Amino acid sequence: MEQFIALLGWIVIVYIVGSVPFGLLLAKMGRGTDPREHGSRNTGATNVARTCGTRYGIATLVLDVLKGFIPVLIASAISASAVLLTLTGLAALLGHMYSAFLDGRGGKGVATTIGVFLAATPTPLFWSLVLCILLIWTIGYVSLGSLALVASLPLFILLAGQFEFLLLSLVVCFLVFIKHRENILRLARGEEQAWRRKTSETV
Repeated sequence: MEQFIALLGWIVIVYIVGSVPFGLLLAKMGRGTDPREHGSRNTGATNVARTCGTRYGIATLVLDVLKGFIPVLIASAISASAVLLTLTGLAALLGHMYSAFLDGRGGKGVATTIGVFLAATPTPLFWSLVLCILLIWTIGYVSLGSLALVASLPLFILLAGQFEFLLLSLVVCFLVFIKHRENILRLARGEEQAWRRKTSETV
């Protein structure tokens, strides 16, 4: 019972940390603006960069990555249990996507996903990132690159033989696709905006 309570407390803490809307805080403190009122109306790195400037976008990206990376890194130092790491990663991601401080709204989860898998499975993440960057660079759509990243993660995890994180990667893929449903519809209609024109959706 004590272990269960400790686990539950840890998951709640991670969710709350994941819920912190760093993009919104940086935009308001640095520029006095609310990114939810501009562009894609998202608090993620791309929209913050578009609304407030590149340095604010980069800072948001780093902080959103860290709120996935640090909790999983701490959990891995406590235990090698894949269950603990999976629950920790999901708590951080759900906090980011469905923030307790934003009435259940939040980012699209890609940056925090990178942080989670950077701590849990860095090699598969590396190859997924390579694919993501290549797509964004050649085709120009951040949303398409983001979707390719999470869709390819399960495959690279299988190839690496890290089967204990396969379920986590599949759940994350599902959640990120759900958050990108509007982007997917725009891509299908040929209406998605390319990042080179500074109007792409946020990660």
